[in-house]
Amino acid sequence: MTATLTLLRYIPLFPLLGAAVNIFFGARLGRKSAGFLACAAVALSFLVSLQVFLLLSPTGVFRDTVFTWIDSEPFKASLSFQADPLTVVMLLVITGIGFLIHVYSLGYMAHDEGMIRYFAYLNLFVFFMSLLVLADNLLVLFVGWEGVGLCSYLLIGFWYRDHTNTIAGNKAFIVNRIGDFGFILGLLLLFWEMSRHGVPSLNFSDLRQAAHLLRPEIVALVTLLFFTGATGKSAQIPLYVWLPDAMQGPTPVSALIHAATMVTAGVYMTARLNFLFTLAPETLAVVAAIGALTAIFAATIAVAQNDIKRVLAYSTVSQLGYMFLAVGVGAFSAAVFHLFTHAFFKACLFLGSGSVIHALDGEQDMRKMGGLRRHLPVTYWTYLIAALAISGAPLTAGFFSKDRILWEVYASRSIALWGMAWLTAGLTAFYMFRQFFMVFHGPSRVPEPSRSHIHESPRVMTAPLIVLALGSIFAGWLATPEFMWGGVWDHWLQPVFGGPKAAEHHALSEELFLMALTVGLGALGALVAYFLYGRDSKIAERIAAGALYRWLGNKYYVDELYDRLFVQPFTAWSNWLARRFDPGFIDGIVNGVAASVRARSLSWRRLQSGNVQHYLFAFLAGTLLIFAYFLRW
Repeated sequence: MTATLTLLRYIPLFPLLGAAVNIFFGARLGRKSAGFLACAAVALSFLVSLQVFLLLSPTGVFRDTVFTWIDSEPFKASLSFQADPLTVVMLLVITGIGFLIHVYSLGYMAHDEGMIRYFAYLNLFVFFMSLLVLADNLLVLFVGWEGVGLCSYLLIGFWYRDHTNTIAGNKAFIVNRIGDFGFILGLLLLFWEMSRHGVPSLNFSDLRQAAHLLRPEIVALVTLLFFTGATGKSAQIPLYVWLPDAMQGPTPVSALIHAATMVTAGVYMTARLNFLFTLAPETLAVVAAIGALTAIFAATIAVAQNDIKRVLAYSTVSQLGYMFLAVGVGAFSAAVFHLFTHAFFKACLFLGSGSVIHALDGEQDMRKMGGLRRHLPVTYWTYLIAALAISGAPLTAGFFSKDRILWEVYASRSIALWGMAWLTAGLTAFYMFRQFFMVFHGPSRVPEPSRSHIHESPRVMTAPLIVLALGSIFAGWLATPEFMWGGVWDHWLQPVFGGPKAAEHHALSEELFLMALTVGLGALGALVAYFLYGRDSKIAERIAAGALYRWLGNKYYVDELYDRLFVQPFTAWSNWLARRFDPGFIDGIVNGVAASVRARSLSWRRLQSGNVQHYLFAFLAGTLLIFAYFLRW
């Protein structure tokens, strides 16, 4: 059932207005008012999203056409929005988590000179992400897709006077352009193929109805190209390298990118185009393999990082791998469910790390922390809850969503992929509790001058932490296994993704055994982390001095490999073009044309001598020639 609801346009409109007012009038408003305005804009978007959720039935779809964007027969495209159950889930995550991050930023950025610019960018980020998920066609989605890329560049390099930050912003921008090139090719190929079948449209509803007309090889190629775009936005192998460097931006920005906006775009896009991906089993196999590899690869790097934010960054890459693994086995509902729960505990972890950094005057090295439990009680307890959730502790949000993915992968008979995901679960528990013990437990390693200034963050920062910690527990209860009280999640998303998967028809004892196996591995990971880092142990120091630890700490030297294989040859090629090709060939053509015109003009310029007698002579000669011509004929 499709109905019109003009309310949809206000969801992206409020943050857009907030950004515009802060850009043009922020200096007059002042920093504090600019911050409150940005928060109010996102709060209004959240309230409208909530209203849409309450009005929408599980089988319903709302549409809102703002204006016709392109009208070139036979192709038409409109700035149109749609809201179905999947859209509403994403909207509540973006505006709800986004609002909490805005509120937290009031405290975190209170003394920053660029606070007004910061809130303008933050609003703009929410606007483009809302546009992306509300789009009813691929063109509008692509506008939002590029917009979040632009905002990430602006926010990662927010403190642009530091060269390292600008390099990180450029890296994010360039790597994402590589993925976006694949997305554009997929878009054009899909439109070309649809036009061949007399359906020149990129609307999701038209694509869904006509998908069966597409040739299988074209569907495989289109979905592979779209997935290339997703690997850039959602940081999967081989385009994950920008995300850890994105930590150069302010910590609330990291929370927004990792929990509610940028990195979820790729997962959302594949889920939105599920009707295409399910027609391409070869692509799904690639997606599952890349997802599983990314999950375990990033987790092994995370175990040896010492920067509090970089551990979380690689954790995000790993958790996104879980989501794509679920997509790869056709469990789209499970992928979106993990996206939903991950938004709570990852935002809580990032904002908690921001609280720690705030208390230590910018220190991010975990080797210089320890014993902060007594000084930061709210941060400590909320961080513990979020760490338990991401580690899959029973009855937390991460327990239900991660177990759901593992179960779906096992039920699809992809035992090798299940094994990788299972090991990743153990590694996740280890690196999260390694971080937890290094930061909050053990003897304090904070330098003496700073130790006396350690204090808990203000309420404007701790209140969002508490809300997110509650979400880290209860958000997962929406999709409990069938043998518990069941869940409303699948019922809600069934109109988008179809009926239940084969996993529900397996034996209950098998599911319980696998669940216990995963919980046991997670507990073992946390226990090992306690013995190595929760006490004053020398074993951890000896491990850190080993070659394997250094290899992992240097991220398998992938950045150096990319630099050697791609950056340096490309730079050398560009330099050659600038020194040789450009002046010798391009400039030669341009200068040659100019010299040729100049040489020809030299002979003609003599006619423009300025001598009247010459002009009269030429006039007379011309007249005589004309007369001679007519007399001759």
